[in-house]
Amino acid sequence: MQTVSILVPVKDEQDTVQALIGQIEAAFEQIDTASLKEVIFVDDGSRDNTWKEILAATKAYPHVKGVRLRRNFGKAAALQAGISNASGNVIVTMDGDLQDDPKEISRFLDEIRAGFDVVSGWKQVRHDPLGKTLPSKLFNRVTAKVTGVSLHDFNCGFKAYRSEVFDNIRLYGELHRFVPALAYATGFKVSEIVVQHHPRRFGKSKYGVGRLLKGFLDLLTVVTITKFNSRPGHLFGGLGVAVFSIGFLIFLFLCARWFGGEAIGGRPLLLVSTLLMIVGVQFTLFGMVAELIVATRGDRDPGIVAEIASSDGRLPVKPIGARAEL
Repeated sequence: MQTVSILVPVKDEQDTVQALIGQIEAAFEQIDTASLKEVIFVDDGSRDNTWKEILAATKAYPHVKGVRLRRNFGKAAALQAGISNASGNVIVTMDGDLQDDPKEISRFLDEIRAGFDVVSGWKQVRHDPLGKTLPSKLFNRVTAKVTGVSLHDFNCGFKAYRSEVFDNIRLYGELHRFVPALAYATGFKVSEIVVQHHPRRFGKSKYGVGRLLKGFLDLLTVVTITKFNSRPGHLFGGLGVAVFSIGFLIFLFLCARWFGGEAIGGRPLLLVSTLLMIVGVQFTLFGMVAELIVATRGDRDPGIVAEIASSDGRLPVKPIGARAEL
């Protein structure tokens, strides 16, 4: 049976907790009440009465859980805390500001039943200010191009996952928006559906320009994790060779001028070429050290085996490197 854990990170959303629970309850009356395993609210350092509202909800609804963080750690940390306490085999994440519509959950579950592992929402029509939508469009286009995952809205918090997706993905920083890319790199199937987006009724948006900058920096982290996790020497070695080659070409140019009778000892270009060659060697050596670390580390299971079958039927998937029972 498909059991669903609804995960809602909140910060200063005291006016929305009770209303959101009511909407989720109504949505699952149309889906299947028995499939709703739990609704987990994660209070990410709220300074209003959000936690009191969550406590009241846990007393009024037996399937509602509350997780309170000691301070504001960010959305990724809040989601990871909720995931660690989720017991459903499908995890649905949504924002707590009432802009996501729980009626859409049934469509997410249909995609999961169709065989997809990650289903991402796309707020095609957004009720947000231009200062929020334009940077988001730029970020989404760059992210889709760099990661190779054709999603229109990486920033949408309304998503559904099979729980096993998080067996090999740990959220930190701002990586929560990149889970589809991380899952795709591991071999999971990713889908996207258009979802309805409601105007914000209470509170204010936590989005800012600083978040966009952090997003692009985390995109570099994702590229490193997904493309060079098992071969860091290709990344640092490639950079090293490129930088060294530029410095060496400059050095050859200066040598040619020196043979032509021109003094090069006082030219800044000589220092630049020397510095580039030294940095290139350092990059290459760093890549070699990184390769040694990868070769000797103990966590060698990237979770790439989906299932195992034999004449006895399907067998449980064991981590790569585990010995078979004799």
